[in-house]
Amino acid sequence: VISPSGPRPGEICSAQTAWKRLLGLPWPPGVRTCGSPATTGGYPWCCQDLGLQESCCTPGYIGALGARVICDNIPGLVNKQRQLCQRYPDIMQSVGEGAKEWIRECQHQFRHHRWNCSTLDRDHTVFGRVMLRSSREAAFVYAISSAGVVYAITRACSQGDLKVCSCDPLKRGRSKDERGEFDWGGCSDNINYGIRFAKAFVDAKEKKVKDARALMNLHNNRCGRMAVKRFMKLECKCHGVSGSCTLRTCWLAMSDFRKTGDYLRKKYNGAIQVTMNQDGTGFTVANKNFRKPTKTDLVYFENSPDYCVMDKSAGSLGTAGRVCSKGSRGTDGCEVMCCGRGYDTTRVTRVTKCECKFHWCCAVRCKECEDTVDVHTCKAPKRAEWLDQT
Repeated sequence: VISPSGPRPGEICSAQTAWKRLLGLPWPPGVRTCGSPATTGGYPWCCQDLGLQESCCTPGYIGALGARVICDNIPGLVNKQRQLCQRYPDIMQSVGEGAKEWIRECQHQFRHHRWNCSTLDRDHTVFGRVMLRSSREAAFVYAISSAGVVYAITRACSQGDLKVCSCDPLKRGRSKDERGEFDWGGCSDNINYGIRFAKAFVDAKEKKVKDARALMNLHNNRCGRMAVKRFMKLECKCHGVSGSCTLRTCWLAMSDFRKTGDYLRKKYNGAIQVTMNQDGTGFTVANKNFRKPTKTDLVYFENSPDYCVMDKSAGSLGTAGRVCSKGSRGTDGCEVMCCGRGYDTTRVTRVTKCECKFHWCCAVRCKECEDTVDVHTCKAPKRAEWLDQT
């Protein structure tokens, strides 16, 4: 809400900046930006982004009109998602933070892969045409994004950032584990609320169109949501004389999101290719020599491209210019990464801090050391080969 005194000229927060902060994405082309006090809604995060005074906006609140402006202009949402966005604008802020987190995790997991989870500017699908193919990459993206939404909302509940949820209300009284009895205390992460909201919001798009791809996406979305719950851990604090565990107070907490990312990457490696069954309600394995998929397996329909060269129709950016490891025989090795095209070697000098020493009190002083290393990058394909794929 705009402050009673009104913002000075130049202190209006635009919907464009709000969009960028909300989802960490570029403002979609052709969408109108809003610049008057009546339409900005006082987005609290704009103030910090634009270097404005705190009096410009009331922290922690998005006006109803401001929420409508943002939600109506986010491309790719179906009506159910827009309604949830407008009704729970504070949760949408958490979804935006979650989006940035799962994209980072995706890029970490595939940093040594030909497809490295690259994002595309000015594309509301984030990853471009690679998502149009029902490949194992698409399966992973749907799973990790669904997991990211669960993780972000659950964390926001526990941190008191949301009005509609808080700590898990069911974790009260006494319980027991293999070590004995304990009292529920502290703040247990409300994972069930995070899963419910993520299911309602993320699955809404797939439930609008009932086809094979929607069924695949719903299955992989569920895998992602349950992956977060899989790594819930019991944390306890001991009470007693000299630190003895005469009494324990415990709570359930989510593990670091990296564990979920590692788990889903393993599921990506073992993803199962399927086809629709005859009545269109489930899957059958494409290769009868493989086992049937379970609820925890990622599934896909189509084989992936090799991602060696730029292919706009497949969403492949190619590997030309990618850094590779000369001595590695893995996916990060030059032979695999460069698809047999060879690589260029450049000698570069890097300056790093070294010989760091602690000086009383209280500073760490380091020297600057120069190190010369060879950097190997994949050669571009021959022009004729590249043109065939574009």
